[in-house]
Amino acid sequence: MKNMTLEQMAAGIGGQLFVPESYEELRKEVQGVVIDNRNIQPGDLFVPIRGARVDGHTFIPDAFARGAMAVLSDHVLREVPGPYILVDNTEQALKQLAAYYRRQLDTYVIGIIGSVGKTSTKEMVASVLKEHFTVLKTEGNLNNEIGLPLTLFRIRDCHQVAVVEMGISDFGEMDRLGAMAQPNMVILTNIGLCHLENLKTRDGILQAKTEVFAHMRPDGVVILNGDDDKLRGADTRGMETHFFGRNGQEFFADDVVSGLQEVQMRLHTPTWEQQICVPIAGEHNAYNALAATAAGTILGMSQQEVVHGLANSATISGRNHLITAHGMTIIDDCYNANPVSMRASLEVLSHAQGRKIAVLGDMGELGADEGRLHYEVGEAVVSYGIDLLFTAGELSRQMAQAVMDHPGTTQVFSYDTKEDLLAELKQQIKKGDTILVKASHFMDYPQIVKAITE
Repeated sequence: MKNMTLEQMAAGIGGQLFVPESYEELRKEVQGVVIDNRNIQPGDLFVPIRGARVDGHTFIPDAFARGAMAVLSDHVLREVPGPYILVDNTEQALKQLAAYYRRQLDTYVIGIIGSVGKTSTKEMVASVLKEHFTVLKTEGNLNNEIGLPLTLFRIRDCHQVAVVEMGISDFGEMDRLGAMAQPNMVILTNIGLCHLENLKTRDGILQAKTEVFAHMRPDGVVILNGDDDKLRGADTRGMETHFFGRNGQEFFADDVVSGLQEVQMRLHTPTWEQQICVPIAGEHNAYNALAATAAGTILGMSQQEVVHGLANSATISGRNHLITAHGMTIIDDCYNANPVSMRASLEVLSHAQGRKIAVLGDMGELGADEGRLHYEVGEAVVSYGIDLLFTAGELSRQMAQAVMDHPGTTQVFSYDTKEDLLAELKQQIKKGDTILVKASHFMDYPQIVKAITE
């Protein structure tokens, strides 16, 4: 890791370095930074985090035993076999160290931000850019104040571009994420109805998301969804700004046609246009494709490179991921949920052949309007012609109620628990069905996907 000797790190975060008398490797650079002692490789720095139930400091002996070069600590250590850096708070020091490391790098960092579609956009942007650059991207859900540093620490000199997802739920969080990532480019997907419990309104969401602009490089580039009413007028602090959308923006798409496994569209850029097919379902993926097209084009990529990267895009587990099992198609979209993403997933389900079954659960952090927002998802179930709706959870009863209030062809099965839901679901499903599984993360709906695919 560039400029990451123990002395440099201690100076960079204002910590105090303690070194055993026999230690002779102060000029050697740390190889990696980890917070889980089980993942330590020889030469790593171990950062113990104090959690609600577990204090990472208790694993310091094991960390050294596994080959850690050094550790951080928030208290003086006695009789340890290797160096340590004393800091006031190890979690804060982790963030400071990530910001210090980022300043040493020449890698072009792209921050992916927004209420909905961050992960899908991140995957599509990375798929496009790797046609021309050596790219590192956020893995899994490492997009918060602990996950982002771990992503930044994976950047090496060989990486020309890093595509990092940045997720928040409250004011001030994006300010801290931005201070670490110091992005050259930011892509803002939309301002939707997420985290209203803390952010209250879409204006609040906009304010929180755009805290990142204060930390961008002086020559920063901002790419915004021009179809989003809040983003059209966003203050980008004088930075170079580009827009994408479906309504005549600088980068736009028309003739958008979605199926269950792909979306076709005609892409338009300032210099070229082409009919393309992206192998991911849902009309909303036209926006993700446009964001990736804008990023690649602005960074000097050719039309052929951009189109090839889009054609090779793929989903990941829990994000509109199609699974075939027992003659059925399961749309695994159960990593998380909000009203906008619920509608987008129902739109995908509506293109299925055979019976269309939605297995939905509660959406979290929606604030005072949570009941109404769940009810409106139920109305969307009806409007998209879904055949069967299964719900579990107190809030999801509002989805079921909406379907019952709008009599039609949709059958409703509503339960208090997902265990009761699953028992009935197994009795109802059959070959030829397409089943959407979606809820907020705390509902643990991957259990349902596992139960019906195994």
